[in-house]
This record gives sequence, structure tokens and C-alpha cells, in this order.
Amino acid sequence: MEAPWLAYYEPEVPRTIDYPKMPLHQMLEDSARKYPDHTAARLILRYMGPLRLGGTMTYRQLMDNVNRFAAALHALGVRKGDRVAIMLPNLPQFLIAFFGTLKLGAIVVNTNPTYTSREIQHQFADAGAETVILLSSFYPRLKEIQGQTQVKNVIIADVPDYVPAPLNVLVKSNVKKHGLMIDVPLGNGVYGLKELLAQHPEAPPQVAVGAEDTALFQYTGGTTGVPKAAMLSHLNLVANTVQVKNWMYTLEEGKERIMGAIPFFHVYGMTVAMLLSIYLGAELVIVPNPRPIDGVMLAIQKERATIYPGVPTMYIGIINHPKVTEYNLRSVKACISGAAPLPMDVQVKFGEITGGRLVEGYGLTEAAPVTHCNPIYGERRSGSIGLPFPDVEARVMDYEKLTEKNTGEDGELWVKGPQVMQGYWGKPDETAKTITEDGWLRTGDIARRDAEGYFYIVDRLKDIIIASGFNIVPREVEEVLFLHPKVQEAVVIGVPDKFRGESVKAFVVLKEDQTATAEEIVAFCKERLAPYKVPRQIEFRSELPKTQVGKFLRRVLVEEEREKLQKA
Repeated sequence: MEAPWLAYYEPEVPRTIDYPKMPLHQMLEDSARKYPDHTAARLILRYMGPLRLGGTMTYRQLMDNVNRFAAALHALGVRKGDRVAIMLPNLPQFLIAFFGTLKLGAIVVNTNPTYTSREIQHQFADAGAETVILLSSFYPRLKEIQGQTQVKNVIIADVPDYVPAPLNVLVKSNVKKHGLMIDVPLGNGVYGLKELLAQHPEAPPQVAVGAEDTALFQYTGGTTGVPKAAMLSHLNLVANTVQVKNWMYTLEEGKERIMGAIPFFHVYGMTVAMLLSIYLGAELVIVPNPRPIDGVMLAIQKERATIYPGVPTMYIGIINHPKVTEYNLRSVKACISGAAPLPMDVQVKFGEITGGRLVEGYGLTEAAPVTHCNPIYGERRSGSIGLPFPDVEARVMDYEKLTEKNTGEDGELWVKGPQVMQGYWGKPDETAKTITEDGWLRTGDIARRDAEGYFYIVDRLKDIIIASGFNIVPREVEEVLFLHPKVQEAVVIGVPDKFRGESVKAFVVLKEDQTATAEEIVAFCKERLAPYKVPRQIEFRSELPKTQVGKFLRRVLVEEEREKLQKA
């Protein structure tokens, strides 16, 4: 097919790549062999003057812990193809659990730690996860619904686990004070991570894991309905990691320091921060809490971070910080921003502050995730998601006639490449709606392409709301709203948000003779939804727009909000 974008590739970027046909954990094994004594992970909890609260782990130490974790899982009965849920913030334990699970041939189920019990129950039951690793402070949420899942092995981790003495005493006291660590009785299927690793040898059983085997269940909204698990193979994730590395062609093996501030449980943070770092033999600077942003800036300054993957809210927070000039951020070489549109003025101002290049990219969970990006040092175009990655085909299609649109015309963006998922777990009908018989992924995003092959996202066909990089399915929020005893009808949409990209707005019709405040509705949602899903705006109405058969016209509400913005 026609691929005009190839002419706009930087000369150093390959047009096609020979991807290694290996399991994902082979990347870690290779780096541990090449750079055994290099720092693999540097945990940054906070700074106290010259004192760094955190810890480090070399590639040799990380590999040792990964092998022990795989052996421990095997002893607990975990076998190839079983699902292991990881419900952790950015910590060294995430890497240990992630690669240890994969080495055993099991499948990682990435789980957002902010999920409520209700959300956890749906995901674990759907995935059939029998083993979960989580922080002690998250355990009460799991215990509440464990009987409604298949979970039988619970592994408890804590923030101070890999903080050396005597700093661990200080950290332990602090996290307990803030409720981030609690005492959980061990036994009856509940295990402590450090105790478990100490009991098992470095040599786990050898399991044959192929590149085409499923590595990850990454939950997403997909095209309709409640979240579903995109099945990503080892090859999908290896390919996307290699594509990112080749696109950022100035990266040097064994020499980079990559900021791990974006969540690893999010597919973007997992690939562009964690996996890229491991593949390069880089130092991953782990920041569990990227808020406030001055903590991130201090980490960049003190650790001399060279690569900073993030989302627009992070970069906007930096350039608008009143004390940004007090930080030395000049170590940053390049950043790829994903998950939401990135204004060109933000890109330019960030470059002026750091001396590095910030460019906008694009991806989706079903593609592991990155498919497009502006050239790192070449021409970046305002409002554009850039050019397709090497070996990625992209077309703009008429979503009714299924014919390709002409240059400059709007249509649904379809992509095809080695990073496209295997399908949705247990949902063949949804898979068939999303992936064509000849392997094209229908993104659900409306795009256009210019003559040179730069792509632009115009709108979305599907109703997914993307807030700070997280996908929100309107139905999830609506179902919670319908649980409120005073609510008769509710529709949720995404509205523009300066910092988050989008935020949730709910339109609510109350039952007859009922009254309620927006604060009351929001408080109800906070008890049942992860924070990023909770509506930021509530608008009460006497009725909602519907079709003749009674279906809510969500698009009418979207258009009304657009008109309000245009008039403002």
C-alpha cells in the first residue's frame, strides 16, 4: 500500500525491523547478562535534603528476585497459562512480579491499584485470576470480594521491602502513618513477598514460553460495554518496545536513565518506561507518586534522567510550575507524550526549559500501545499524532462503506502491525468487531491523513472517555449512578479538561419528588469508582435526549457541550 510517511522518517530510523522472536522476560535476562552490576531500578520515595529515601537494585539482583518469584509461584501451583494479577503502584516489586510471572509462562493481569472492591471483583472474576500480588493496604478491598472470585493465593508486598536499613525504619513509620501499610495476618493462602522469596531457590523450573504465547491481560473499554481484557502476546510487547527504541534512535544501551513516573499498570507506562528501560539495560528511576510535580522535577534533577515518558498533564504541570526555573532539567534528551492531545506550545516550552525534545504520539491498549509518533528530531506537526511506526500500516476508512478515504478526508483510523493484540479474552464477538479477518485493528478513532502521511485525530467513534491517559467506559459510571436511590436516568460523556485531556460529566434525571445535590452524587460515586472515573461535573435535567425507541442520544449531549465551548 501507499506509505508516503516513509519519506519523512528520520534517516536513522529503519523502515522495517527484524523483531527478535523471544519471550518478553528474555529482554531482562539479556540485560542482566550484559550489565549485571548496573542499576536496574532506583526507587525514589522522597528526598530529605541530601538524603534519598528509597533503594536500588542491580540487574543481577533483579534477575535473582525474578527467578525466586517464578519458583515461588510454581510452588503455589501456578502453571503456564494461569493468570496472576499485579495490583501495585510503581515499585521494584512490580518488576519482580511481572517478569517472574512471565518466566513461568503465566499471564499478567495488570490491575489499577485505585480500583474499588466492585471493580476488582469484575476484573479478577473475568480474568479467572487465582493469584494476586498487592500492597498490604489494598488487602481489605480484596478480602471484601475474594469469595466472588477464583483468587486463592494472595501475596503481600509493602513499600519498604527493598529500602535498605536503617532508612527502611523511617519509611515504614511514614507509610504506616499515612495508612499505606497495615498488618495482614499471614497463612491460609496469604503470603509475605519477602518471606516467600527467601524460601525458594534462584533456579525456577524451565518452562517453554514462545513469542506467540499470551503475556498480558490489559483491560480496556474496547468498542462497547464494560472493560474487557486485550490479550497481548510476548511478541506484541517485544515488537512495540523495539519500535520505540528504534524511533528514539539516539538511545544508548546501558547508559540511559528513564523516568518511571507514569503507572506501570497502564500499558503506556509499562511499554515506554518499564519495558524500554529493561530492554536498553537502562536505569529505571521509579517514582511511585508523580504528584506533586515538583517531586518529579527534583527526581529528574538529582538522578539526571535522560528520558521522560509521560502524559500531557505532567508536561503542562512542569511548564506552568511557578518555581520551574529553580530546577535543572537539562539532562532530559527526549520525551514521547501519549494518551491525550499535546498542544504545540507545551512541546515548545518544555523544550526551552529542558533542552530536550517533546513530541506527541498515539496508541491504544489493543496495540501494546504505540502505533504513531512525531519524529523525535525531525518535523513535528501541530495537532498531529505523527507518522506510523516501522512496520505499521495505517489507513483512514469510511466506517460504513469500509472503503479507504482520500487524503484530507475524515474516517475511522485502522492500523495493522506486529503489536496488534491477539483479541479480547473470552469475547470472540467483540474481537470480530474490532479486528478484521485480514488483521486490521479498527481503532474507533476518527482521523485524517495529510499528503505527507502525518495523521490527525479528529474525534472518536466509540464513547470511551480518556482522562489523564486512563480509559473510562461511560457505562461503568452510568451503572453506578443508576444504583443511587434517587437517580432515574443518567448519561455520562467526556468534556474537555485543560489538564486531564477529558473529564467525566454526568447528566442526571432524578426520580419524581426527589432532590439531590451534585456533591451528594459525587460522594456516592467516590465510594464505588476509582478516583479518575468519578464525575467532575453533574448537570441535573428534567429529561434526556432519546431516540424513538428510547435509546439515549449521547452524541446530542456531546454536541451541546461543544456549542457551549464555542460560545464561551
